[in-house]
Amino acid sequence: MAEHRGERPDVRRRGRQASPEEARAWAELVAAARRTVADGLVVGTSGNVSVRVGDTVLVTPSGVPYDRLAPDDVTGVDLTGRQVLGTLVPTSELPMHLAVYRATGAGAIVHTHAVHATAVSTLVEELPLVHYMASALGGPVRVAPYAPYGTEELAAHTLRALEGRSGCLLRNHGTLTHGAGLDQAYDRTAQLEWMCRLWLTASSVPGRTPALLTEEQVAQVGERLRGYGQPG
Repeated sequence: MAEHRGERPDVRRRGRQASPEEARAWAELVAAARRTVADGLVVGTSGNVSVRVGDTVLVTPSGVPYDRLAPDDVTGVDLTGRQVLGTLVPTSELPMHLAVYRATGAGAIVHTHAVHATAVSTLVEELPLVHYMASALGGPVRVAPYAPYGTEELAAHTLRALEGRSGCLLRNHGTLTHGAGLDQAYDRTAQLEWMCRLWLTASSVPGRTPALLTEEQVAQVGERLRGYGQPG
């Protein structure tokens, strides 16, 4: 949900002081949030980013432009949603973030309103297997049914769409991906948006239908990706 408010809320600290690890994680979170804007994955303050540090979830606050976030603006809640760091109101999508953390081993979550992915979410129940990198998200990417933003209903739909996956589309809304850390979660978001753009581009050619991969072919790539990159 894009949230636009007027004056910045009071930022006097509430609760305990952020630990050095939380302070570092907050700086990385702010950088990732700013990157979603720079890369065109969100407009304004739409979308949100979170990272888990132990039993604390650091999350972007509601309605504050990311370029205005400073070290003292750290915003954190526990896994029940009780605010333990800062005074800024957490993102309205907090129920969705917390549901994913409680149900998975996620270390970070990126939620965007990326235009191509959102467009695809209005057209299909599942992103067609137009590229083998669907394997990086665990297989065919599902579309979670629509529900109002910030609701437990949307959180429940999202969890079902994420079963066995690290990313999904949210109907008429956007994307959600998670990973072990912010870099991985962000890379998966960018990959998902790219695949959606690819499918929209290929399927728009008059008189032609994109060739698709089978789930077995995508699963084979998943096995190969386990050994991808440099050792260690």
